[in-house]
Amino acid sequence: MSRKVLAKDLYVKLIVGAGQASPSPPVGPALGSKGVKSMDFCKEFNARTAHIQPGTPVPSFITIRPDRSFTFDLRTPTTSWLLLQASGIEPRKGRIRGAQNPGSELIGTVSLKHVYEIAKIKHSELRLSGLSLEGLCKSVMAQAKSIGLKVVL
Repeated sequence: MSRKVLAKDLYVKLIVGAGQASPSPPVGPALGSKGVKSMDFCKEFNARTAHIQPGTPVPSFITIRPDRSFTFDLRTPTTSWLLLQASGIEPRKGRIRGAQNPGSELIGTVSLKHVYEIAKIKHSELRLSGLSLEGLCKSVMAQAKSIGLKVVL
């Protein structure tokens, strides 16, 4: 189903944990300031992400129409999050973070097989489906280097 995009449509990008959307920040203020009922978004988001492991950060792109109705698209988790999960990095202070000085500091390793699997996950996204799997693998490897991970065979 395709909908005509209007110049008056508003767009909001949020990254929320799967099944953990609530009207509190960041969802409430981001949508409330645009006149959208954040509870409606939270219910629908949590229902659509019920099959995903709770807490997985899911980017969502919300289109808000002039009549304050909305639609949203879900994307795959961020590449850096997938890489850090694959490398087995333990959270520090409740958050998973990359290296403080990427390029000179290594925080872990990730196998080429994991890189390929992550590229396949990203390739399932409509906006990336036109790219070659090899190109996506190179992009994932570059992202790994930028967060301080070494790709090993």
